[in-house]
Amino acid sequence: MFRAIADVLRQIGGAIATVVTLPFRAVARLFGGASSTARGSRA
Repeated sequence: MFRAIADVLRQIGGAIATVVTLPFRAVARLFGGASSTARGSRA
């Protein structure tokens, strides 16, 4: 019983972690792509 509850809480925590980190990953990808394109245009 407690193991099932722990598994559910673990899955919920993982889902929350992914939802929280997704925007930061998108922003990092945007800034990374902008910086790489800026470098490419300069050269």
